[in-house]
Formats: sequence, C-alpha cells, structure tokens
Amino acid sequence: MERFIDAAPGVRLWTEDRGATDASPMLLIMGAQAPGLGWPDELVDMLASRHRVIRYDHRDTGRSTWAFDQRPYPLSQLAEDAVTVLDGLGVERAHIVGMSLGGMLAQLLIADHPDRLLSATLIGTSALSTVPYIQPDGTRIPPEELPGIAPDLLEMWSRPVVDLGLEAELERRVEHWRILGGDQLAFDAEYARALERRVIEHTGHYATSTAHARADASDLDRTEQLAGATVPTLVTSAPAEPVSPPPHPHHLAQAIQGARVIEIPGMGHALPPEVHTPLVAAILDHTTRH
Repeated sequence: MERFIDAAPGVRLWTEDRGATDASPMLLIMGAQAPGLGWPDELVDMLASRHRVIRYDHRDTGRSTWAFDQRPYPLSQLAEDAVTVLDGLGVERAHIVGMSLGGMLAQLLIADHPDRLLSATLIGTSALSTVPYIQPDGTRIPPEELPGIAPDLLEMWSRPVVDLGLEAELERRVEHWRILGGDQLAFDAEYARALERRVIEHTGHYATSTAHARADASDLDRTEQLAGATVPTLVTSAPAEPVSPPPHPHHLAQAIQGARVIEIPGMGHALPPEVHTPLVAAILDHTTRH
C-alpha cells in the first residue's frame, strides 16, 4: 500500500507498506539522495515474510517533496522525518534498518528516540561518535584517522552532474553502482540499470538532487547518547565497502553500547542479489531476538 504523509507545511513524504499489517513493523531508511526504491523489491519481500516492512522517500528524493532551496533543513531533520512516518502510519515502535546516511539517521533515532525502536540494524555507515577505535592489540585510533572513502569514488563525486539525457544519466548511475559495489562480487550492470530505470520512473524525472549534501550536518555528534544506548543494535561489516571500510563497523559497534557485528561476505556499499540472502538472514535473526 502506498500513501503520502505530511511532514511539514508543504512537505509530503511517499511511503509504502509490504507484508502483513499485524506483523512487527520494520522501517527501512535509505542513504543520501536515494529514494525508498533503493531497497530492492526482492530484498523487501524477503523481509516482509516476517515483518510489516515500510520504505519511504526522503525529502528531495523520489515522489516526496523536492523543496530544499525554498525550505532548507538540517540533515538531522531527516531522522525526525522517520519518526513522522511512523506516526503517520500509526506505528508506536519499529525495528529500523538504515544504510549509509540512513545508518547515520538510525543512530540519531537510537540516541534521540529510543522509545520508538525495537531494534536497529546499521549498514555501510560510520559512527556519530568521537570515541577512539580500540584495535585488538589495545591501540587507540581517533575516528578521523580511520580509513576514508575510496579515491575513485571521491573522484566521481567531485565531478559535476551534467544533463546529457536519460541514457547518459543511466550510464553514470550504473558506473556509480559499479564503484560502490566494491571489488569482491561480480558486477551486474543490467541489474543496476533496471533498478535505476525503476527509480526514475517512480520519481517522474532523472534529475539528481544535491540537497542532502548541502544540508547542515553540524549537529550529528551523539557520542554520549550512543555510549549509553538501550536499543539492541546490529552492525553489518562489508569487506569490500568503499565508503565506510573496515574497521568502521567495529568502531561503530564499540561506540554503541551492546552492539554486535556480523560480516556479509563480499558486500560493498550496495545491495546486489548476492547479498540479499545473508543480509536478510542476519537482520531477521537480530529482529527475532528482540
């Protein structure tokens, strides 16, 4: 079922429910500039075998309102939008799964709205915490000294997006997914192209928003709140991750009280079919425990 939820005057968010309405709710939170369809249908359906799965479009993505230039907002507002989605759908508490920026938003929810969460799963993200990473030998590494984003990805992100037509934009997005996917799994360009065609059809155009990159990110530190977290949290580790490479997942798990880590073999910063089964198994094992 699809519906729109009013998040603020002049701002509407697209949402979709899958699965039994009386099943335990699960909210999927996508990354920057990515709509809810960034969660592949097959993966959503696998999760919906056990949960009422909700995915939605952030502001300035998909079918939700694109109005950042008229109504700018801090990045933390996107976490409050997630709460608004739960409110609008009558969900008191939910399991949440956040990927990339969505994993950061999930951390804000863990810190600021723990009463709304049953559990949290964090994918492809880094800690909103200043605590150092403690290596197995006891060495302490400040977060800013942990490995950064892969150079080829940074180079691609530095290029301005030029409108050369639909097919050229599809090719640009496919190349982006190739880099995001890492170097351990075979890349299926047609799968990525089909996903992006669906996203463009869903959105109604192929423009790329820069709203999330321009939003104020100065109020994201939650060091103390995460250290005292009460939400059961699972962190996935992706060995081919080019955005938040290891040991970021283990640093994240150290920053959040009680968090645990599970590795998804071959995974990068993407959700190709090869990772669906192990990823869903890890998520459902976690939600079953809580």
